[in-house]
Amino acid sequence: MTPDYAGLFSALRPEISLVLGALLVLGLDLTLYRRHSPGGRLQLALWVGSLALLTAGFQVWRAEPGTVFGGVLIIDQLAMASRLGVLGLTLLTFGITQGSPARRQPAEYVAIMLLAASGLLLMAAAQQLLLAFLALELASLSLYVLAGFDRTRPESAEAGLKYFLFGGMAAAFLLFGFSLVYGATGSVELTEIARQIAAQGSNPLLVVGLVMVLVAFGFKVAAAPFHLWAPDVYQGAPAPSAALIASASKLAGFTLFTRLLWPAFGAAAGSATWLNSGAGWFRAVAALAAVSLVLGNVAALAQTSLRRLLAYSAIAHAGALLLGVLAVGSAGPGPLFYYALTYGLATVGAFGVIAVMETAGRCERITDLAGLHRRSPLLAGCLAIFILSLAGIPPLAGFFGKLTVFSAALHAGGIRSPAGGLAVLAIALSAVALYYYLMVLKQALVAGPADGAPPIKVPRAATLALVTAAALIVWFGMNPSALLGLF
Repeated sequence: MTPDYAGLFSALRPEISLVLGALLVLGLDLTLYRRHSPGGRLQLALWVGSLALLTAGFQVWRAEPGTVFGGVLIIDQLAMASRLGVLGLTLLTFGITQGSPARRQPAEYVAIMLLAASGLLLMAAAQQLLLAFLALELASLSLYVLAGFDRTRPESAEAGLKYFLFGGMAAAFLLFGFSLVYGATGSVELTEIARQIAAQGSNPLLVVGLVMVLVAFGFKVAAAPFHLWAPDVYQGAPAPSAALIASASKLAGFTLFTRLLWPAFGAAAGSATWLNSGAGWFRAVAALAAVSLVLGNVAALAQTSLRRLLAYSAIAHAGALLLGVLAVGSAGPGPLFYYALTYGLATVGAFGVIAVMETAGRCERITDLAGLHRRSPLLAGCLAIFILSLAGIPPLAGFFGKLTVFSAALHAGGIRSPAGGLAVLAIALSAVALYYYLMVLKQALVAGPADGAPPIKVPRAATLALVTAAALIVWFGMNPSALLGLF
């Protein structure tokens, strides 16, 4: 094979644009804008970062489908859709970035977010184990820094440290698992791994490597019982950082997870039925999904912190997304992508409301939302759309996300299959989720404000981001084929 460096450079233009944008943000802040006010420096950094994201999005849109550099990268419909989704979610996160951590070091904060986005873009298109690991760690290292960026709050430092420690352990599992897969198949290319597994079948070395990969991705996507970092990180990280971790990171992570499991390890999936089921990863992923659904929804009932409630909600949604991963083999990646993107929009919006309220005072406990409909009707209306979408109320996008994933799971093997049983369990637990989501809305829309609580002024950038996210949730709910039709 003759290396096609020109083709590789062309395929990596979106990532190159983001890296150049990060360098430009740092250079301008260090030279021309060093003496300006923190607010002015932040606005410049966000404008330059947004321009870099839009440029990368245009290049993703114009990219030619196909494999690159002998199959190291793949530009297919899933990669293009996921990369555009990551860029869009990152752009919305920029809109809600106006807090004190970003004001103190605006260029550094925006540059690290751009580097995280470049790693997430690579994750969505990786077709080789080594590149997948490098992309995952580029994104992860950036997210660790973002989680602990607010050095004035001990909670932020704790969040960054816990995220780093758990993430480092997951990286060790992943790299060791990849090395065992290489030892069992003799290749790091996903297509070649698939051919070797189909020809030779599973062996103990491959099974151990695959188990380690599942453990590592369980950590990365906050699936139970590997979720212990998530509540503390969601609670302690700056709100924009938590939004990026909960939305774009999950979208890219599940895209990479799906690409590893089905194209590469599809022959080792085992049977999708309870009876006569062969050994494989299908039932292991089903077990992770079941534990995540139960633990996430039940633990969320006991939460009084809004951020921790969103964290346990994210664990429950990770279980539903794992259900979508199981259904990819029969229904394709459309339902999984629809669910992941619309969940990301709702999560960015919810953390956006938290970010705005934190600049105006306090938003730690659920009761701090009391009287939001009087203090800011805009925030209350947007929060209602985000929460109802997370709860799966029609006609919002969250409802159709759950409908498509659960339907695909039922069609994967019938109601008596592991995927079908999980779909029934997820539907039952949706009633539990509805209770704690309505408790949030009760405070925001029904309870009265505390004495002396002032009105909340929403910055224009945050208004644009929140209204855009809410409008997209409504639009994709009314027109689900706009996303599902891509596949």
